[in-house]
Amino acid sequence: MATPDTGNNVRHRNASKGPSGIPSPADGEPKRRGVADAELEADGLIQWKRHIEQVKAELLEQIQGPLNDLLDKAIAESVHSYSKCSTDGVSINKPTRVHRMEDGKVFMSRRSILDELFEINHIRTIYHMFIAALFLFIISTLAVDYIDQGRLVLEFDLLFYAFGKLSTVLWAWLIMFSYTLAGPYHALGLWGGCYHSSHFKGALTAGAGLALAAMQMCILGLFPIYVVVQYQLPPASRFIIILEQIRFLMKSYSYVRENIPVIINHKPKQGEAPRLPTFSSYLYFLFCPTLIYRESYPRNPYIRWNYVAVTFAQILGCLFYGYFILVRLCVPVFMNESNQPFSTRTLVLALFHATLPGMLILLLAFFAFLHCWLNAFAEMLRFADRMFYKDWWNSTSFANYYRTWNVVVHDWLYYYGYRDFLWLSNRRFRSAAMLSVFIVSAVVHEYVFTLCFGFFYPVMFCLFAVIGVVFNFTLNDKRKSPVWNIIMWTCLFIGQGVQVCLYCQEWYAQIHCPRTGRSFWELVTPRSWSCSYQR
Repeated sequence: MATPDTGNNVRHRNASKGPSGIPSPADGEPKRRGVADAELEADGLIQWKRHIEQVKAELLEQIQGPLNDLLDKAIAESVHSYSKCSTDGVSINKPTRVHRMEDGKVFMSRRSILDELFEINHIRTIYHMFIAALFLFIISTLAVDYIDQGRLVLEFDLLFYAFGKLSTVLWAWLIMFSYTLAGPYHALGLWGGCYHSSHFKGALTAGAGLALAAMQMCILGLFPIYVVVQYQLPPASRFIIILEQIRFLMKSYSYVRENIPVIINHKPKQGEAPRLPTFSSYLYFLFCPTLIYRESYPRNPYIRWNYVAVTFAQILGCLFYGYFILVRLCVPVFMNESNQPFSTRTLVLALFHATLPGMLILLLAFFAFLHCWLNAFAEMLRFADRMFYKDWWNSTSFANYYRTWNVVVHDWLYYYGYRDFLWLSNRRFRSAAMLSVFIVSAVVHEYVFTLCFGFFYPVMFCLFAVIGVVFNFTLNDKRKSPVWNIIMWTCLFIGQGVQVCLYCQEWYAQIHCPRTGRSFWELVTPRSWSCSYQR
């Protein structure tokens, strides 16, 4: 009786194995789990490596300034001690302090913070909430149009108006780009090729600098202003021209600024010409999302075209989002108040009505440009350093907010404004250097808004040069409590509300109360101050 039972057990055990004794799927389940665990562990190692690289980059940026200060202090103390020894009768050659102008930003492969955060389901839900709000705007617009006019048609008339005359924008951009590609590159090449062989280096450098400055002033200075004013471009088209003008100016300055010290410090051997930058590296620099020139940058191995398509779709979605915010939240408020006399009450009510749309516009501008636009071009160019911004939303001080909001522009201002000012002043006037950077930023912002809106109303200048400076020095990095993050966000909400409110009022005042003369004071005095009705 035991034999059949034993045979059945043997057959049962053999049945659980496939050919050549390979375990059946039931026995292979632990192996698959082991493979899955190994894959998860590998993903974890990749994420950990990216985190370490990001920490490394942030650590290098944070210690670079204090380390330079420490070295300068050590050199100054050693010079002081040596000079004291020389006064005691000991002859020692005094070392001179050398500013290494080639020191600058370190580029490395790293991802944008939002790309990492969107891999977390909890954070991605916030992104989904914004998309749902966009759908709600569309549905509400359709419903209002159907109730008021009996039709279901979305008319993007404001959007088409804002981006009108794109053909003029295109040929103007081509002229600016062609000059930026050829002018600074060949000017630097001609000067660099003749510098070491010339007996009049000072005169040669001054002449080349004046010639380049004159070309910059004509093509990248006056020409965009002429196009904007002469052809009466609409606001969004003006923004394209003026922002590209500033970008080309900053890029060409960085290219010249980074290569002049290399050429000057070059010690050529007999018959050897200094090594000049390649044309391909300069062409790549004009399109890559950074304002700091380097001969080469870290590159990714391939292009993710699906990522590029998604980012451009997100940019288009942000444009429609901004359109619905203006049409549904801004225009009705100011149009409904057009028949009311201007008073403090109407101003306060308009300000708080504009707070929410102002903050939404700020977040959309950040996401559309600093994340989507720059990441799209970085992906197409395989540009690996995606640190275009940092976690500015966690800032507990405005000093940290200004450093982390727009890293691309901050790097340019820091290395070519703040640090060069300290170098010229022998590191004596740090507050003056920081103040000068704020003034330059405020003037440029006001220049952009004045030309793009077509009127002078120094709201942006006052927010940057006055309130921004005060907040930068008072709400500094010593503020670490989470309460200060709430204060920062409250100030941002109020500041954005002030901008949207005052600029919308002035826009309607310029339409309904046009200027009667062309005197200087009439051009610089806001029309909303004297217009009988708020528009």
